[in-house]
Amino acid sequence: KVRLVESGGGSVESGGSLNLTCGVFGFAYEPYYMGWFRQAPGQEREGVAVTTRHGVARYSDSVQGRFTISYDSSVKMLHLQMNNLKPEDTAIYSCAADGRLSTESSGAWSYAPSYWGQGVQVTVLS
Repeated sequence: KVRLVESGGGSVESGGSLNLTCGVFGFAYEPYYMGWFRQAPGQEREGVAVTTRHGVARYSDSVQGRFTISYDSSVKMLHLQMNNLKPEDTAIYSCAADGRLSTESSGAWSYAPSYWGQGVQVTVLS
């Protein structure tokens, strides 16, 4: 059975850092796409970052240059290193795996995963 298990959420001061981790378990194959989404209260869910299993990554404009997504296939762990956090980064963060990635020549992308984690709260204090 596929399970995505996140850890590493919490509260941090503005300008601080957090590292989210997601265990990617139960797949009979290595998912090609894996990513992170977030949802703030009253807002739609937003794709934050997506990576291929080979390390080709894309980011939303709001986190580009501050967040880094990576996948360690040896331990099946997906990471999201978040630096220079801002109060507007406050949200529930969920990892996701498998599914499809659509891209446009403009650089815009849309990731539709097949599996989701339960989500962890990230709160950035101003």
